[in-house]
Amino acid sequence: MLTLTDSQKCALALELKTAAGNPAAADGVPVWSVSDENVLEIQPAADGMSATVLAKGPVGQGQVTVKVDADLGAGVREITGLLDVTVIAGEAAVVLVAAGAPEEKTPATP
Repeated sequence: MLTLTDSQKCALALELKTAAGNPAAADGVPVWSVSDENVLEIQPAADGMSATVLAKGPVGQGQVTVKVDADLGAGVREITGLLDVTVIAGEAAVVLVAAGAPEEKTPATP
C-alpha cells in the first residue's frame, strides 16, 4: 500500500524472482497501467523495469498494475504485480472565504 498526497509522485521498481527466490528475467518489456486515470498517472521507463506513479489531483484510490511475460521462450506466461495507492489531500494552499445571503440588520434600540 502506498499513500501519496495530491501533489506527490513516487518511483517504482520491479524485482523479478523465481519461485525459489532467485533473480529472474522477463521476456520483453513489462506493461504498466493504472486502474483510475482520473486519480493516478503512470510513467514507465523505456525498459519497463521501473516507473513513476503520480497523483493527478483528486483524492481517491487506485491500483498500479504491471504485467510481465515470464516465459523466456516463444510462448507467453503472463504474471501480474499490483500496488494499491491512496491519494489524500495535501497541505492547504488556498483560503476561500464564503459569504452567506445578505439580510437586513436589526435596528438599534434607544
